[in-house]
Amino acid sequence: MVSTRKVHEPQRPPFEHWLDSLSLNDHTKQKLRAISQHPERLLVGQEMVEILHQLNMDDATLQAALVFPYCEEHQLNEEAIEQEFGPDILQLIIGVRRMDAIKALHGSRVSSSQAASEQHIDSIRRMLLAMVEDVRAVVIKMAERICTLQQVKKADEETRVMVARECASIYAPLANRLGIGQLKWELEDLAFRYLHPVTYKQIAKQLDGKRKERAQYIDDIVAHLQSLVDQENIRAEVYGRPKHIFSIWKKMQKKRLTFEQLYDIRAVRIIADRLQDCYAALGAVHSSYRHIPSEFDDYIATPKANGYQSIHTVIEGPGDKAVEIQIRTQQMHNDAELGVAAHWKYKEGSAGKASGYDERINWLRRILQWQEEVAESGDVVEELRSQVFDDRVYVFTPNGDVIDLPQGATPLDFAYYIHSNVGHRCIGAKVNGRIVPFTYQLQSGDQVVIHTGKQLNPSRDWMHPGLGYVHSSRARATIHSFFKKQDKEKNQLAGKELLERELNRAHVPLKDVVHACQKFNVAQPEDLHAAIGAGDVRVMSVVHFLQQRLEPAPAETELSPKLKTRKTAGATGKKDTVVVEGVGHLMSQLANCCKPVPGEPIMGYITQGRGVSVHKTGCEQLQHLSESHPERLIDVNWSHTLNVGFETGIDIFCSDRDGLLRDITTVLANHGVALLMVNSNTDKPRKTALVAISVEVPDLHTLSKLMNQLNQLKGVVDVKRKTS
Repeated sequence: MVSTRKVHEPQRPPFEHWLDSLSLNDHTKQKLRAISQHPERLLVGQEMVEILHQLNMDDATLQAALVFPYCEEHQLNEEAIEQEFGPDILQLIIGVRRMDAIKALHGSRVSSSQAASEQHIDSIRRMLLAMVEDVRAVVIKMAERICTLQQVKKADEETRVMVARECASIYAPLANRLGIGQLKWELEDLAFRYLHPVTYKQIAKQLDGKRKERAQYIDDIVAHLQSLVDQENIRAEVYGRPKHIFSIWKKMQKKRLTFEQLYDIRAVRIIADRLQDCYAALGAVHSSYRHIPSEFDDYIATPKANGYQSIHTVIEGPGDKAVEIQIRTQQMHNDAELGVAAHWKYKEGSAGKASGYDERINWLRRILQWQEEVAESGDVVEELRSQVFDDRVYVFTPNGDVIDLPQGATPLDFAYYIHSNVGHRCIGAKVNGRIVPFTYQLQSGDQVVIHTGKQLNPSRDWMHPGLGYVHSSRARATIHSFFKKQDKEKNQLAGKELLERELNRAHVPLKDVVHACQKFNVAQPEDLHAAIGAGDVRVMSVVHFLQQRLEPAPAETELSPKLKTRKTAGATGKKDTVVVEGVGHLMSQLANCCKPVPGEPIMGYITQGRGVSVHKTGCEQLQHLSESHPERLIDVNWSHTLNVGFETGIDIFCSDRDGLLRDITTVLANHGVALLMVNSNTDKPRKTALVAISVEVPDLHTLSKLMNQLNQLKGVVDVKRKTS
């Protein structure tokens, strides 16, 4: 048995009859009658209305569907729509238009233009948010695509294939994910007709060839099953189930069967009143017919991902012919045919959007699952897909509004997105009803509630990127602006306390702060304290600068045109490492800010009283020094007879695991590298670790090989050379 509704010849209710059935005022009906005078647009609009009417969509959706074709032909603009039909209809039509961004998911590769790629990504995000705001726009768009598939029947082959591929790859999986079976099969059958015309005609011919015989067979089965359930006092209705060409072809491909070998060419559906009636009907069927165990599925006990519920079984009917039987309740049937449209009920006027955030969260999760399903079709560029969905999270306010945040966002990012004062007064947060720390990373579909106090009380720790309180630059900049606007005296006290604490830890005298004023463009230490307190200057930058000034000068060496460097343990008495171009009788030391290693390009800087400081040519500190005193720069080269070790630091970012330090020391031993120091910091909640080591290496080549080997260890995420 095939579908009683021809997908290419939709049955449309008389326009006047449909119009009279709508609960609209006379003025609105008059406007609808006026635009219906355009036959071509009216035809498309009525086809869309007929499709949506079968899905039990509300009057606003039907109005928007009827008006939409006129908008596409620019016969009605947004101002006219809002004036004549109201803001709700206008927002629905805007949502349908935004769905056009879905084309960016389909077909061609990502544009070589970065601007074009970013524009596509932004369009898809807007589309996603539009879908979440009002599901009706999605259903209208799918109805419009069905009408488009019907219209391109007489178009050229390229146009037919392009439209069909888009519908098969994007809209049919979306309808499936939302459980709207009625739209899913229409999209699949129409698209299949254009993409595989020969196969489509072969299956259609086979279905038509024995239509009468098959119909009589199904009628007999239906009559017998109906009598069975009636005898058992089971409240249920039995009827033949339509078969769709695409589903037949898909099953033939999946199971590698011929048309005649398929079990479900003959299909029956039993619709029961209650859940217990479903299992009672199953018992009655199995007691009267032999069933095929391998073809039994209970999707009531274990629903499909899109919420589909039904019992599927295959019996051996008269003549040993296989018959598939589906058993479900009327509610399950409505869900299977109408999907999400069956749950999202709307009223006239301002109640045009769903009120429950739980429904919207479930809806969003289905959309995010759908994009994975689309990606598997092979028609979506992975790079584009990952940028659209993987670097953003979509979370909800208590009222169900959607907030679009960067991946890694925290409750504080959410609070500052709502309003700066909400962020400044934030004292706690709940996610999905559970209290979470400020460092919790939000996930798509989370519902976030922010608890606020009466006073503005942000913490300076929130700005620290390593602590994980905020992720977005927007939130961090708002916090920074808050502290910058605070009273200068308050900033001075806070900055002074912070700086003194860090200087004491680093064993740097407090009186040396005056030497950092010029470096950080302030007149006196009090101004530096205020800048630190306001967040304009990082406290560790000041500490590192003062530490470098206190670096001890090396002991005097014999006067020679060759430079001496500080030796590491065991290097005393070995050959010179650095040679000055044409200048002699100078002390020297390797700069502690960049710690150059033989093989790296270097440059010398003549200091006052401490000889020549040797830096890497790309050293940031050297660049600052050269801007102030370019005349002090001097060329230096590595000696050709090196026989010393050079100390350098390495940071290893990795997952915390047993045996990590053992593996690191094994790599060092294999390269003949001495370990001078090791320090490990672990983050137990995140199961990560930072292992800082200091090693003695002879040259840059050995250091590079060592770092590459460390990077290959299990669980290691990154290996970086420490330059300060």
